[in-house]
This record gives sequence, C-alpha cells and structure tokens, in this order.
Amino acid sequence: MSAFKVLCIAALGLGCASAATKKSEPEFRVIAFFTGKKDAAHISFLREAERWFPEMAAKYNFGYDTTSNWNNLNSGFLSKYQVVVFLDTRPEEPAQRAAFQTYMEHGGAWMGFHFAGFALTPSVYPANWDWYHNTFLGAGSYVSNTWRPVSAILRVEDRKHPATRHLPETFKSSPSEWYRWEKDLRQNPDIDILLSIDSTSFPLGTGPKPHEIWHSGYYPVVWTNRNYRMIYLNMGHNDIDYEHKYDSTNKTLSYTLYNPIQDRLIIDGLLWLGHR
Repeated sequence: MSAFKVLCIAALGLGCASAATKKSEPEFRVIAFFTGKKDAAHISFLREAERWFPEMAAKYNFGYDTTSNWNNLNSGFLSKYQVVVFLDTRPEEPAQRAAFQTYMEHGGAWMGFHFAGFALTPSVYPANWDWYHNTFLGAGSYVSNTWRPVSAILRVEDRKHPATRHLPETFKSSPSEWYRWEKDLRQNPDIDILLSIDSTSFPLGTGPKPHEIWHSGYYPVVWTNRNYRMIYLNMGHNDIDYEHKYDSTNKTLSYTLYNPIQDRLIIDGLLWLGHR
C-alpha cells in the first residue's frame, strides 16, 4: 500500500472519530439545585428526579449535573451551564440570589418545580426576595393549597409555545399539591400562562380540611415570563403515607414523573430552554 493511501485512510479514520466525538457532546448542559432536607413528599420527588433526568439526558443528548451546594450559584460555576433547575427550594443568601438574577438577566435559562415558587411570611421560606417572587415569577406569596395531593385535569392555555405544542387540549396530570397565589397572573402582561386547572377538576382535593378542597376558581399551574427564558411548573409534590410516618409503613403513594403526557411537557420545556 502506498504511503499516500495510508495517509488517506488515517485521515478518514481521524475524521470519523472526530465526528463521533462531536456527536456525543451534549447539545446543552443543565445543573439542578436541590436542598432535600425537609418534607418527605419533596424528597420523594427528588429521588424520582435522580432517575428520570439522567434517562432523559441520555435520550435527548443534554448534560445533566446536580448539586445541593447553593454556593455554586456564582458566575464562574453557572458559566458552564445553559439551564438551571430548582428541584425544590430557592437560594437564601444575598450573593447566591444576586448571581442567579444576573445569570437570568444575561440570557440564562431556568426551570422551577413546585416548592421553588413557595414564599410565605412567617415560615422557613419567607417572602423576602422581591425580584424573584414578584418580578420573575410574578405570583407573589403562596396563599393556600389543595390537600391531599390529587390529579387534576389541566387545560393548555397557550398551544403555540414550544413546551406545549405536543400536548392535547386537556390531560390528566400526576397527583400534586396545587398552590394558590397572591397575585392574579392573568393581569400581568409579562406572564404567559401555559396551563391551568380545568373546571372539570372540581372539586379538587380530598380534605379533611374543607378549605383545602377547591370547588371553583382560576388556578394557573405552568407559566413563563416573557422577559426571561424560564418556565415554572407547580408539579413536584408526591403523596406520602404521612399517617404512618413514625414506623416502617411510611411510603410514597403517588409520583410526579413517568406520566407520558406530563413528561412531554417537561422535556419539551427543557429542550426549549436549552436550544436557545
């Protein structure tokens, strides 16, 4: 074989290897923050997320890392990622909050689940971050919730958004603890409500407290803010056998993920955020 042919074969091999390497590189990178210290229902969701997100990352070719160190909310660390996810809570320290706001105001992307939107004064998570709750999320403080966690029929409000374009007009969600908010998001021109609870869901909740069973009203559950690349989902609270929490029978009674239609919403939302 001539030296020329050897060089051509070698070059072809290097080209194929380079193409394979390029193809295997993730199209974007996601970093998921979590606390995971309180409330068995939120921790149960975190355990689900530990399995589900890496599966989706492999299937849809994005990178997925997690951290429980909220001090990683700094410019150097965040520069490696195109999407930030809050799986349960939110940052508490001023420096962490400032870094996240800067990240979002300079083109970063964010997905938040359920408890990431919670704010109530007085509580362990008070309403003490004005930009996040009033400007970014737009919902203000938490007001009340349904109980126990139950499925709802969700209605797609914006069928043109990339996160919802593959969804049917209505679908049955996984069980969740649904939140009511201080502010009416319909009155905020910056907010695009993607999904809300359909009226066929009522009554919603099982009690035993009467005020935790909703009989009417308008309740948005997924939305975006047009000024940022973000999406919030009021999903991520599994049901737990709380009555037996002091012995070995305490177990998860419902799950958030592995609901094909709801998963499609989360995946498409994440792909929209990552493929900017």
